[in-house]
Amino acid sequence: MLMRTDPFRELDRITEQLLRPGTWSRPSAMPMDAYREGDEYVVAFDLPGVPPEAIDIDVERNMLTVKAERRPAVNADHVQMELSERPLGVFSRQIVLADTLDTERIDADYDAGVLTLRIPIAERAKPRKIAIGGESRRKQLKG
Repeated sequence: MLMRTDPFRELDRITEQLLRPGTWSRPSAMPMDAYREGDEYVVAFDLPGVPPEAIDIDVERNMLTVKAERRPAVNADHVQMELSERPLGVFSRQIVLADTLDTERIDADYDAGVLTLRIPIAERAKPRKIAIGGESRRKQLKG
């Protein structure tokens, strides 16, 4: 599938990150990848520099919400910041999950600044064979 590109989209994203950090009431978006791997749906979020205790993951019905907060690494009075390009503030992403996913068994792992959620495909959504009744069933109907 091909997508049209917008040459100003990346510029808008960078401008948004630099000029307006996220707050809990207006969080910034976080980049993510989503793919199916076997019988699991995998969602990976980039959250470099965010400690695990600053990440909040919620599922309500079929809505998955991930929020994270990155605070300044240095906040002492005697420090003079020369350059600050890393985005700070609150980041959030909401995803509507399909009914075919088992939200009761989501597994979360955080390694090297990447939050990875593994969501199993529900048993009812997996393909299965349906047996056709044989001779014994026909005899019962005649009876």
